[in-house]
Amino acid sequence: MPFANPEPDKICALLKSVKTIAVVGYSPKPGRASHTIARRMQQFGFRIIPVRPGISEGLGEKAYPDLASVPDPVDLANVFRSGKYVPEVLDQCLRLGIKNIWMQEGAEHEESAERARAAGMNVVMGRCIMRDYASLCLD
Repeated sequence: MPFANPEPDKICALLKSVKTIAVVGYSPKPGRASHTIARRMQQFGFRIIPVRPGISEGLGEKAYPDLASVPDPVDLANVFRSGKYVPEVLDQCLRLGIKNIWMQEGAEHEESAERARAAGMNVVMGRCIMRDYASLCLD
């Protein structure tokens, strides 16, 4: 049976329970989706932690080369990397006890989604976190 995302009300409940989002594959370039979406989520009130090797900060927050380097608790890993990198990101989430993973459109990895769910994680795949928050959670 193919992976199915949670119902819209469950997606909204998940987003309302989250405060800190690690954006894996964050781009410092304003025209890139990961930058635009991270900035908008920050404007919605979420703390954004950029995760990308080679940069020291993004959106006024210290950036980290990988999830394992982030010293603060992360509520949700928002993945913008190609699907082929998702298993590695998921392994980091599982090691670190991150309970929620969101694979943006273009970052889908069916096997990882199933593995994450089997490990007790909340999983959303192939959807835009910004669009879902705006359409499902804002009055």
